Formats: sequence, structure tokens, C-alpha cells
Amino acid sequence: MNTSVLPPSNDTDTPLCYSINSPPFKYVPTIASAYFSSIFSALGLTSNLIAFVVLLKSFRQTHSSARSSFLIFLGGLVVTDFMGLLVTGTIVVSFHVTHFNWRTLDPRCHFCNFMGMSMVFYGLCPLLLGAAMAVERFIGINRPFARTASTPKRRTVSMLMLVWMSAGAVASLPLTGIGSYHVQMPGSWCFLNISSAGTDLAFSLLFSLVGLTCIAVSFVLNTISVVTLIRVCCGQDNRQRRRDQEVEMMVQLILIMAIASICWCPLLIYILVKSSSAEPVSPETVLFYVRMATCNQIFDPWIYIMCQVSRIRSLLHKLC
Repeated sequence: MNTSVLPPSNDTDTPLCYSINSPPFKYVPTIASAYFSSIFSALGLTSNLIAFVVLLKSFRQTHSSARSSFLIFLGGLVVTDFMGLLVTGTIVVSFHVTHFNWRTLDPRCHFCNFMGMSMVFYGLCPLLLGAAMAVERFIGINRPFARTASTPKRRTVSMLMLVWMSAGAVASLPLTGIGSYHVQMPGSWCFLNISSAGTDLAFSLLFSLVGLTCIAVSFVLNTISVVTLIRVCCGQDNRQRRRDQEVEMMVQLILIMAIASICWCPLLIYILVKSSSAEPVSPETVLFYVRMATCNQIFDPWIYIMCQVSRIRSLLHKLC
């Protein structure tokens, strides 16, 4: 793919989102790009729909309050991934099919800001939800009495709403002047401006540090929870069935954390390093890392599909 950006316009009235990268780009469209984007989006949407059906069936069959809360979190994650792929995928596929010019379609940057907000919001949500689920499992395993003192489902819904509100607040900061969204090469998407100057530096650091902190919190709390489960998982008493369910949930949570770390850490670390060191940013590298991060929305639902209760419980009994 041969892409380069034309010199920015000298017009002082150039909207902010076109002040660095000014469309149209010197872009040679390929059929592969359209097919790749379409197949990528269709696969992700289908996977999340299947996962939602699996989770809904599991939620109706479960009688455990702890597992119900966990399934609510998973349901929120599936809905978030589905909407993220639907919103951003529609825009990207439309560009590769129609090759529209952003400046003609969106002269005042409203559409670009919307996509930039969507990229940040639907990017942070899975990481924040992973950390929230790690906190919920940590309390449920290490502080069971504190957990049962409140209403699990109501608290879970409140935490889910808080995650969405937090991600939305961060994504909305450029609308208040903290950071900015810009068209990115090859012109199919908008994202935050990775820069070491002014408010763009603050927003770049905030985005990367929030994401990395969520991954770190998930790792620490999940490690503690796993150690606690290892100490008691082989005990044979009347709580063995509950312990099996705890292990099942932890297996899924660890896989979610591992996939999120692999998919998101390269982009988050790259943003952190480039914004801190004032080094030039490679558009091709950013695009590659964003595609890696987007893979998280495709891999996540297959964790729920493959890690069904009956299959994991059968494996646990064989191993123990």
C-alpha cells in the first residue's frame, strides 16, 4: 500500500482535525483493503452475536449469584465489543468502498471527532472492564463475606455503568480542548494525535497510562486470586462445586487478560514512548498496532464460546 500525505493547507481556517494530515491522501486503493476490512468486521460481529447467545443461555441456567455477576460483566463486554466493531467498522468499510474525501464529507470535523471518540471509548472499555472483573473476582475469592454483604447484581450493574461513564469521560476530553482527534492515513479513520506538545501530550499520556494501569491491576489481582484458588481447589468438601465455578470464571478472566495484554500493550507502550520522547511517529506503525488492538474484539467472544461450563468442569474433574 503506497500512502503519503499531501502538504497541509495554508488556509488559516483549516479545521483542527485536518491541521496535521490534510486529505485527500496520495492513496492507491486496493481490493484487498476492502475485503480485509469487510471480512474482519463481519467475523467480529458474528462472533460477538454468538457469544451473546451463549452468555444469555448460561445466565438463564445459572443459580449462583457470583456467576450471575460475572456473566453480567461478560455481557457488557460483548455488547461493547459488538458496538465498537459496528461503529468503527462501518466507517472504515465505507471509506474503502466509496473512497470518500473527509474534508468534503466532514468540513467541520464533527464526523472525525465522533470516530475518534469511538476509537478511544471502545478501546478503553474492554481494558476497564477487565480490571473491574478482576476486582470483582478478587473480592469474591479473597473477601467472600464482604462480597455477600451487598447485592451482587446491583453492584455489578453499577460498576458496569461506571466503566462506560469513565471511558466516555476520557473520550470526550478533546471536545473540551484537552487533546485532539485527527484524520489518520490512509484516510479511513480518526484517532488521537500522538504528540509531545501541549494538551496532546496530556491526552496521549492519559490514554496510554489508563490502559496500561488497567492491565497491571488485572495482572496483580488475578495472580492473587489464582494463588488463593490453588490453595483450596483440591479440597474435597461441600463447597467443591462452588470452587469449580470459581476456577471456571478465573480461567476465562485470565484468558481475557492475556489477549488484551497481547493486543493492546504494543499500541499503549508505543503511544507512551513517542509522546514522552518527542520522537517522530510512524503512521504505518500506528495503523499496524491499532489493527492488533482491534483483534481483541474478535478474540474475546471466542473465550466465552469455547470456555463453556460443562467442558471446563469435565476437564477439571479429569485433572483432579
